[in-house]
Amino acid sequence: MSGRTTVVHFVRHGEVHNPEGILYGRLPGYRLSEEGQRQAKIVAGFLADRDIRVVHASPMQRAAETASPLAERHGLDIDTDERLIEAANRFEGCRVSVGDGALRSPRHWPKLWNPVRPSWGEPYLGIAHRMLAAAHRARSAAESGEAVCVSHQLPIWILRRFIEGRALWHDPRRRQCSLASVTSLVFRDEKFERLAYAEPVGETDARASGA
Repeated sequence: MSGRTTVVHFVRHGEVHNPEGILYGRLPGYRLSEEGQRQAKIVAGFLADRDIRVVHASPMQRAAETASPLAERHGLDIDTDERLIEAANRFEGCRVSVGDGALRSPRHWPKLWNPVRPSWGEPYLGIAHRMLAAAHRARSAAESGEAVCVSHQLPIWILRRFIEGRALWHDPRRRQCSLASVTSLVFRDEKFERLAYAEPVGETDARASGA
């Protein structure tokens, strides 16, 4: 089959220093933990032999810190792309996590009336569209080579469901997007062809406070 093959790797950031266990979302100042720094180096090693031509990252500190070892290894600058940012969430700053029961409190119910949209944060479809635009920007910049986009669990997972033609509403406990994982989109020219997934540091729990 003729055409140019380009691969865009979506890397989820590493573990975050979050001793309070809050949902930090887009709050500033959340950096990688020591374990997260180790994970970033492992991902850099995992992609060391690939033809990486551009490195894009979410504006959040944890994403830039995850991208840093990879960019350094390939002699590249980190290009910040606002579209790779974490999803907006009305629970930001609260001590809530998937499956901990905190959302059963009546004070949270007004935020939970529509889980399909979802009513508590940025619409899934909006996330999908901005992430797909970021993917094509990276694909264009790395044409016939490979690109890395460092982002966050929910945006990467929503992009994956969207590009595979699946419903965007889902059970957060079943996301296949572990810390420092690599979700790779393979394009033939401008058309998405297939997807691959890898966990260089192993599987992690989606409910972990450092996620």
